[in-house]
Amino acid sequence: MNVEVDSCARSNHRPFLHTKGVLKMEWSEVEVHTTNEAVEPVANVLTEFGAAGVSIEDVADFLREREDKFGEIYALRREDYPEDGVIIKAYFLKTTEFVEQIPEIEQTLKNLSTFDIPLGNFQFVVNDVDDEEWATAWKKYYHPVQITDRITIVPSWESYTPSANEIIIELDPGMAFGTGTHPTTQLCIRALSDYLQPGDEVIDVGTGSGVLSIASAKLGAKSILATDLDEIATRAAEENITLNKTEHIITVKQNNLLQDINKTDVDIVVANILAEVILLFPEDVYKALKPGGIFIASGIIEDKAKVVEEALKKAGLVIEKMEQQGDWVAIISKRGVE
Repeated sequence: MNVEVDSCARSNHRPFLHTKGVLKMEWSEVEVHTTNEAVEPVANVLTEFGAAGVSIEDVADFLREREDKFGEIYALRREDYPEDGVIIKAYFLKTTEFVEQIPEIEQTLKNLSTFDIPLGNFQFVVNDVDDEEWATAWKKYYHPVQITDRITIVPSWESYTPSANEIIIELDPGMAFGTGTHPTTQLCIRALSDYLQPGDEVIDVGTGSGVLSIASAKLGAKSILATDLDEIATRAAEENITLNKTEHIITVKQNNLLQDINKTDVDIVVANILAEVILLFPEDVYKALKPGGIFIASGIIEDKAKVVEEALKKAGLVIEKMEQQGDWVAIISKRGVE
């Protein structure tokens, strides 16, 4: 997932699915009604408690105008989406441990408001589902997404025929948050398309499903270091990187931000994580970049863009451009030529 947090205090129980020959398992669905701004932090909390999958139902996805390109888009139904806000569904193996944690999960989500994350008309519901329903429930919301004129993200289970010179990123997010459909990811990919030059060296901080690293590789990067604090995310990233045949270019490392990453003269650092986390390491980004190197920072809600901008400037970075999609902002900055 594209959020860096300390997961040491969380349960290490991570249920895996599709185990052949195993008796049918019982699953619980946690349903959270909140705001679009809270999607990433809420999904992050649910994942850290052991969610084995997360789906997002946002009415904006249904109402958004799309090109008549992907036939499966017509399968979307208005009744599957909330009247307002966003519904996030997470799936947990129904164990005694999970049942005991339910009050703590709800309270942890409510506590996000103390970090100025708007929760809106917050509702928290737990339902029972079976394993077969879980295995397919979230996939109906995830379809091919054209990010730029050149780049399209395609779920690994979908059949898709690319046009000439189209770059295809096959993705199975699994238990890592990051399907490529969120505005913050799209902002990062567009920035990479604008700034990445063939032969560049890239660091992807908080790689999640690995989508930004894969995009960098397919745009011509020479080498990419993909880091994430979450072991589940690094495993998901490795699988997606192999799926896209980019493992010879991308190295995945379980790591907290840029700590102990002794790399300098990097062309691009990209980080699609929360504003609060970006504020923790602008100085490390500055040290990692070569003069003229680019930092692409996204995952920034509009209200916090100014704070992040000032932190980047304080670290010695020069703001090149700010791009916005909905309520989300990407800030592109540069280390000055010395």
